[in-house]
Amino acid sequence: MNLTPEQEQIGKDNFNEAVSFTRRDFLTTAAAAGTGLGAAYFGYEELKGKPVKVGFIGTGDEGSVLITQHPPEYMEIVAIADLRPSNRKKAFHGHGNEHRVGLINKLGQEKASKIKQFDDHNKLIAAKNELGLEAVVIAVPLSQHAPIAMAALDAGLHVLSEKLMAHNITECKQLIKKAKEKNLLLAVGHQRHYSVLYDNANQLVKTGLLGDIRHIRAQWHRNNSFPGRDSWRKDVPKEDKAALAQTVKEYGYDNMDELINWRLYNKTGGGLMAELGSHQLDACSIFLGKVHPLAVQGYGGKNFYGVKGIGSKDKQEDDREIDDHVYVTFEFPGPHYDPETNPRDICIVTYSSINTNRWEPYGETVLGSRGTLIMKTEKEALLFKESSPSTGGGGPDQRLWVIKSSDGSGPVLDAYETTAPSAAASDTTKAMGDEISRGYTEEMEHFCHCIRTDNHSEPKDGGLKCNGTVAMADAIMALTSNLAMKHKVRIEFKPEWFDPDNPATPEADFADKLA
Repeated sequence: MNLTPEQEQIGKDNFNEAVSFTRRDFLTTAAAAGTGLGAAYFGYEELKGKPVKVGFIGTGDEGSVLITQHPPEYMEIVAIADLRPSNRKKAFHGHGNEHRVGLINKLGQEKASKIKQFDDHNKLIAAKNELGLEAVVIAVPLSQHAPIAMAALDAGLHVLSEKLMAHNITECKQLIKKAKEKNLLLAVGHQRHYSVLYDNANQLVKTGLLGDIRHIRAQWHRNNSFPGRDSWRKDVPKEDKAALAQTVKEYGYDNMDELINWRLYNKTGGGLMAELGSHQLDACSIFLGKVHPLAVQGYGGKNFYGVKGIGSKDKQEDDREIDDHVYVTFEFPGPHYDPETNPRDICIVTYSSINTNRWEPYGETVLGSRGTLIMKTEKEALLFKESSPSTGGGGPDQRLWVIKSSDGSGPVLDAYETTAPSAAASDTTKAMGDEISRGYTEEMEHFCHCIRTDNHSEPKDGGLKCNGTVAMADAIMALTSNLAMKHKVRIEFKPEWFDPDNPATPEADFADKLA
């Protein structure tokens, strides 16, 4: 749905108004606490003692985001490692027009100059004692997440890895087991778990303001059809080729193109569902109470880059293996689902990611029987009320208030004829900060806080919000949807796949049937 600027502003005001009503006491307490946003919202404290000494393994696209967002009050970067000279340079000097700040700009020349550089993650891990290293942050090609995380855990280091957790679910379970054996923390960067915006939005869902949720629509649409717009296809920098052309195979890559453009190949990446869809399925499952899905089916294809003369260089077929358009449908259990007595209590989640149109921004739309919640680009949330058959009052032009229901069941949305938001709505804006955080900083803060406090508890008890078990569920959703699209079948999820102690995995269960 395309909204006018006026309707979008009304939607934002409605969201802020609803949050200010449903979280009034919390917002007041958070504002008075004087701590950072993450500490106030997610229950940890400002770090006591020295920052955790951390090494960054991988300083390319995602690694540079984490470097830009890392919290120096909680985390001291003592070393970086990256195979590519160009990435090591970017770590210190930034990514130019991508507005990613390098270590020199963030920390100052003096502090940045003390950070050790390595051209191999094994060398960084081997220097653990010399560096006083306590943990690593891993942001490398997907196929290397598990091997490097396993090496770090074996060395006694806590791990925060970028998503997906691993290239397959067997690796996920091995990492969870290893972290438990070593009594180490294993966190995975699905940052919406630490987004203040999503935390407030989820609170509205939990209070029942949206009513009965039967459908969530999510998408991440991009247009890479214009020359030079394909961000996943890059030229090999001369300095990287000179340094690695003879040794790249030692690190698990067939050639330099596979290292640089790893997202395009099945051996090294996981396609659109792993890189983009996993974030959004994670968000949808948060809104649904972190329940596991029941089934998935879908379509995926090389509908642009796979067509000769249209989407590829020199009118030759592009050699990428991953799909450039994906469309999947997930079945999630409703709040009263029971396979025997209430099998129709289902919520449908649809997801699409395409490469030839960006008309709609990426985000999620939660469609309830009493209201609609729209999440845009991780930075905006809009709320609208469904029109009542008897009294009307709703839609994109209507300002909302939250009132107590007449039957005492909880808060409900009500609409009023007015042109201005209430003063209370501004309280939410203040409580979320001047610039909405996407959660990267907060996830690193909490990771370091859990290390310092030796907190290995479950998320509900204040532990890591996206630990290995939570992250494995996101990996299962993404990778099983790839199986469903590849083999054109509907796949039902098995509970044992989600059990870290059970060896069953989707890839093992379907290896013979779908080979």
